[in-house]
Amino acid sequence: MQKIKYVLWSLLLGLTAWWLWADPLLSTPLGFFAVRNSLVNYTGLLGMAMMSVGMVLAVRPVWFEPYLGGLDKMYRLHKWLGIGGLVMSILHWLCSNAPKWLIGSGLMAPPAGGRPPRVEPTVEIFKLFQSWRGLAEGVGEWAFYATVLMIALALIKRFPYKWFFQTHRVLAVTYLVLVFHAVVLMNFSYWAQGLAPFMAVLMLAGAVSAVVVLFRKVGEHRKVAGVIEAVERFDALQVLYVALRLDGRWPGHQAGQFAFVNFDAKEGAHPFTISSAWQGDGHITFLIKELGDYTRTLPDYLAVGHAVEIEGPYGQFTFQGPKRRQIWVGAGIGITPFVARMKILAGAPDGKQIDLFHSTTVLDPRAIDKMEDDAASAGVRLHVLHDARDGRLDAARLCAAVPDWREADVWFCGPPAFGRALKAALVAQGLPAADFHQELFEMR
Repeated sequence: MQKIKYVLWSLLLGLTAWWLWADPLLSTPLGFFAVRNSLVNYTGLLGMAMMSVGMVLAVRPVWFEPYLGGLDKMYRLHKWLGIGGLVMSILHWLCSNAPKWLIGSGLMAPPAGGRPPRVEPTVEIFKLFQSWRGLAEGVGEWAFYATVLMIALALIKRFPYKWFFQTHRVLAVTYLVLVFHAVVLMNFSYWAQGLAPFMAVLMLAGAVSAVVVLFRKVGEHRKVAGVIEAVERFDALQVLYVALRLDGRWPGHQAGQFAFVNFDAKEGAHPFTISSAWQGDGHITFLIKELGDYTRTLPDYLAVGHAVEIEGPYGQFTFQGPKRRQIWVGAGIGITPFVARMKILAGAPDGKQIDLFHSTTVLDPRAIDKMEDDAASAGVRLHVLHDARDGRLDAARLCAAVPDWREADVWFCGPPAFGRALKAALVAQGLPAADFHQELFEMR
C-alpha cells in the first residue's frame, strides 16, 4: 500500500509543482478570470495524467509488479487514479463552464474590456492546433460525459461484471478523444517549460495502452489454453475445485500468485489464486469460492473436457522475505495461497518456522483433513478456528499463540476489513507495517 500511495502522491505533487513553475498565474496580476483559466489548465493536466497512468496499468504491465507490490496493488492504484481522474475532470468542466453560466444568468459581470486578445502562435503545428480548438472543445465535452458514465458504472459493484467487462472498454475510446482534446487545448507556453512534452509522453503511453485494450490484446503473450481434467464441489464451503491441463507453454508460477481464468468468452476472465505448486508438468488447480452470480453458476456447467484459457501468472504475494519466522492468516477462501505454498514446502523445505491460522465460518471435514495433511508434510503448525466453536481470530489470540510474533513476517489473505483490523492491531503493538503483507486484489 505504501508504494502505491507514494506513486500517487508523487504524481500529484510533482505535477502541481511543475504547473506552478510553468503557468503564468504567479507572474501576472491576479483576477477572477486569470485564476479561472489557470485552474482549467491545472485540473485538465492532473485529470489527463491520472487517466494516462491508469490506462497504462490497465494492460497489466508485469515489469511494474516488483516496484508497486504486485498486480493487486496496481489495480488498487488504477482504481484510485480512475476516481481521481473523474474528480479532476468534473472540476475541469466546472471551471470551464461555470463562469459562462454565471455571466449568462446575470449573476456575474463579464470581464472588463471583454475577452483578452488571443496570442496567435508562430509555430506551424500550434497554428494547426489553434484551428482545431472548436472541434477539440466539442468532442472533449462529449467524451467527458461518456467517461463520467463509464467510471460511475465501474464503481457500482451491483452492475454485473460481464457488462462491466464490456462497457469498461469504452473508456479506451473516450480516453483517446480526451488525448486529442488535451493536446490541442494545452497552454502553448507549457511546451517551452517541459511540462507539455512530459504530458505528451505520458499520453502517448496511455494511447498505446488504449489501443491494446480496444483490440483485446491485454496479456496476449501470457495466455495459455487448457482443458478441465477434474471438478469437485465442497458443498458445505461452497467452493469448487478445478484441475486443468495446460496445452501451451506456461512460464511457471510461485505459490501465492494468481491467474485470470476465462471459462466463458462472453463473461470474460476472472482472477483466481492458484492453489497448486508448479511441477513443470502442465497441471494447475484452482479453488473457486461461490461469491457472486457468475461463480455460483460454475458448478452447473463446468465439466471434464471444458476448454479454458488462463493468463498469468501475476502477483507478489510469494512469501519472500529475510525473516526466518512467518505467520500466515488465511480466512475463508483466503487459505488458497497457503495451500499452494505448503505443497511446495513439502518437497523443498525453506527452514522457516511457520504458523498458519485458518479462520472459517463453515467447518468441512474433508477440507480440514487435506489441510492437516498438507501442513504436516510442510512442517507448518496449523491453527484451525471455527467461528461458532472457537470464536473469531484477533490480534490478541494470534499474539498469545505465537509469543515471538514481533520477529515474524505476517502474510494475510482474506476479507479486506478483517485484514485492515488485524494489521492495525498488530502495528499498534509494535509490528512494523512493512512486515504485514496483504493481498488487495479487487477487479472493481
